[in-house]
Amino acid sequence: MEKTLNQKAWFLVLPVFLLVAFSAVIPLMTVVNYSLQDTFGNNKFFWAGLEWYTELLHSERLWSAFGRQIIFSAIILAIEVPLGVFVALNMPKKGVWASLCLVLMALPLLIPWNVVGTIWQIFGRVDIGLLGHTLAALGIDYNYTRDPLAAWITIITMDVWHWTSLVALLSYAGLQSIPEAYYQAAKIDQASRWSVFWFIELPKMQGVLMIAILIRFMDSFMIYTEPFVVTGGGPGNATTFLSIDLVKMALGQFDLGPAAAFSLMYFLVVMLVSWVFYTVMTNLDKKAGY
Repeated sequence: MEKTLNQKAWFLVLPVFLLVAFSAVIPLMTVVNYSLQDTFGNNKFFWAGLEWYTELLHSERLWSAFGRQIIFSAIILAIEVPLGVFVALNMPKKGVWASLCLVLMALPLLIPWNVVGTIWQIFGRVDIGLLGHTLAALGIDYNYTRDPLAAWITIITMDVWHWTSLVALLSYAGLQSIPEAYYQAAKIDQASRWSVFWFIELPKMQGVLMIAILIRFMDSFMIYTEPFVVTGGGPGNATTFLSIDLVKMALGQFDLGPAAAFSLMYFLVVMLVSWVFYTVMTNLDKKAGY
């Protein structure tokens, strides 16, 4: 007897497709349209083809911002992932202290991005900020509004303070999923603490660590609010990342065509790296036999 398929479930999915089309596809197609045209105002557009893409690919300004963005994301991942794992390994596993640590670790994640930027902007000021005033009193020349190195240190420290908790919480969840039998077997074999971490804990955390790396890369690569509030992209262009440069181009200069092409190239880079991470995660799951 031939089985009849019920296609009525598609009516339940249709509202989701319409919502996605309205909130994502239509704006994306509008940006694609702008990226192929030029305008002199009054809502009059002229066909430009791939002119903006060619111009941006040969733009020193774009590649400089891209280089700063890559360096920032690499530094963030190099600090936050090992630090988050270290914190998770040293957190209590059970009891009241474990619950208290989890709550405290989650607190920075609850603070809005613009508030984080405002906090660190005030905190680092030499005249009224606790950090800036203390460093100045110790004779340390620290001023994130004038010194590019100080600006970078401030932004990196701010991001580490804000987002290391996410890596720690994900790593902690991965550690909690490891059966106690693994630790008992390691104890019987008199394995060292390093051996337990390298051969038991780290392999079991691979999945959550890849998720943490993916999320932190995407966030750090698209960061805008915090550095814009703290430094505004300065001093000079020292902290002008891709997102800040894009906003300056779109709103500051009102170059809609180049800004639209810029945003699409930005989007494709993030999508490409995310796809690479997803492929790696899928291969790890297959090797682990999940």
